[in-house]
Amino acid sequence: MPVTAQKLADLAQALDRCCSQVGTVCATGAAAAADVVGDGAGLLVLGEDGRYGPIAFHHPDATWSLKLTGALDRAGSTPADDPYAARLAATRRPLVLGPGDALVEQAGVQAALLCPVIVDDTTAGHLVLVRTMRGATYSADDAELAREVAGEVGLALSSARATARLRASEERYRLVLQTMPEGVLQLDAAGLTTYANEPMGVLLGVPHQQLTGLALTGFLDARGQADLARRTAECRAGRATVGESRIVRADGSVRTVRMAMTPLTTLTGDPDGVLCMITDTTDHIDARGLKRQLDHLRRLDGLGQLIGGVSHEFTNLLTVVAGSADMISASADEDSAQHQLARDIVQAADNGRRLIHQLLAFGRSDGGRAETIGVADLLADVQPLFSRILGEHIGLDVTLEPGTPPVRAERGPLEQALVNLVANARDAMLHGGVLRVAAGSGAPVDGAPTVHLTITDTGAGMSDEVRAKAFDAFYSTKSNAAGLGLATVAGIVRELGGHIELESAPKMGTTVHLRLPAAVPEAPGGDRPAANGPIGHVLVVEDQPDVAQLVQRFVERAGYGVTVVTDARDAAAKVAAGAPVDLLITDVVMPEMTGPELAATLREHHPALPVIFMSGYTAAALGPQVTLDGNSLMVEKPFHRSTLLSAITTLSGPPPEN
Repeated sequence: MPVTAQKLADLAQALDRCCSQVGTVCATGAAAAADVVGDGAGLLVLGEDGRYGPIAFHHPDATWSLKLTGALDRAGSTPADDPYAARLAATRRPLVLGPGDALVEQAGVQAALLCPVIVDDTTAGHLVLVRTMRGATYSADDAELAREVAGEVGLALSSARATARLRASEERYRLVLQTMPEGVLQLDAAGLTTYANEPMGVLLGVPHQQLTGLALTGFLDARGQADLARRTAECRAGRATVGESRIVRADGSVRTVRMAMTPLTTLTGDPDGVLCMITDTTDHIDARGLKRQLDHLRRLDGLGQLIGGVSHEFTNLLTVVAGSADMISASADEDSAQHQLARDIVQAADNGRRLIHQLLAFGRSDGGRAETIGVADLLADVQPLFSRILGEHIGLDVTLEPGTPPVRAERGPLEQALVNLVANARDAMLHGGVLRVAAGSGAPVDGAPTVHLTITDTGAGMSDEVRAKAFDAFYSTKSNAAGLGLATVAGIVRELGGHIELESAPKMGTTVHLRLPAAVPEAPGGDRPAANGPIGHVLVVEDQPDVAQLVQRFVERAGYGVTVVTDARDAAAKVAAGAPVDLLITDVVMPEMTGPELAATLREHHPALPVIFMSGYTAAALGPQVTLDGNSLMVEKPFHRSTLLSAITTLSGPPPEN
């Protein structure tokens, strides 16, 4: 690889490592530009207020570095104060300056080269390079090198700004929960605490950080425990409950509380625990107390709306972060650190997506929906999680029998069941061992095909007496456990229409057999969209410019022509005026006109127009807002480039040949 190409590759890797901080990106880019092009280099980047921040400048000579930093800095000024900014923004081309130009004379150098830095299709500042040696100039090749450096810096700044916005949104959500007066407690399906805010810890008399993993039942009297079991059952049935209870604090004192419990579900409607909001009413059992309870219910509703809005913002940010990392990964060598770091970003975004689904589930009570799940995909998704649960002292062996059919189940509960089994196996192998997970076709049950999953550990095993009680609720051989792990698994498997069996003996380990219903193959044809044949032009309509820009990059790189519009009504007007459109890719929820309304309007002119909807919700969660026909598909945000291109190919055939 040529030296310059190697330096550019090293720059891309360095920027990828530091892309969470704008300042670090600028410093790294300036140093790289000075090294690649020569002499001194600096970066002037506009902040959120439209003004330049302090210049990040680098020159190998410390004296020149100090002098030029002061001469070239524009901190606090705007592009209107910069005589070169307008030219750079208009042309988006490098600008070479020589003797007689104001900047060259002001800086006391021989030549200068300015190159715009483009972030999300907007000029966000510029790269400035200077040469101090007498008679030195910049060539066309130097200008192209500067453009390469500026391009890498622009991509890194886009990721850094998206990360900063994501952190700000997370902080706002955290402050909402920590500053509200009510105690907030999130319980998983087993009834154990997964989150508690600070007021909750104050109410119970325990630091809120120590509540994670504890059951709420430990802070209730006998009547409160019975009420909690009843209310939890109602939440599992999809109904929110509000009622009075008595809390026994850690110091033994008793407080009367008002407890509101709301079922949490995944985006597909799968049960995912309970959200509790607990208000201390001990000192307010009067008219003022009743008014406080009413206000509490209103805040509960407002919190649900707030979480929904913040989650929508998270989804768009993660779409840009994951999509940009996906493109970096696709262009990097699979053995390179850049590729691995990009894949780590994609994985982190996928984890964030699952968190978003939990947030979006707040307040929803529709039932779960089964789906067809490929066993290979299922095992690939959960295998990294298995490894983290088991730790380094336990080996993991996953095998899949060829020809194993997919299962028909709700993905969330099924993954939870597998995770519970792996955690149980880990506890049985305190001194290390091997966990084997195998999947294959099972024997038919009542004439219906099944999938047979086995989870085998090399742990201590169980006696006949323990094995007979293993699936009983609250039964455990561990003093610090709630005894709900295997009982929860058994309940999930039965809900999925499957069967569970234990095979175990002392010192011989344990094997858990899961027999789950296999998915019935779809009849040929069905309601699958049919390819419409090759297309030439794609219309992308998305009100979030950064998401729209990402989709444009995905589609253009596949060889399609693309038009991006951020206003649905404007898109409808352009098509009505004759703008080309062979495929519509549109967000679902947009101001003034929704994606489905836009699709219906465009199909008045193009009845056979294929449509791909984008949303942070699934089609099932959106309900009647989106009706998918044989010529439309849904992709769920945040999505990968391969997911979007696969949807395009399904509707319209392969991309045009370049």
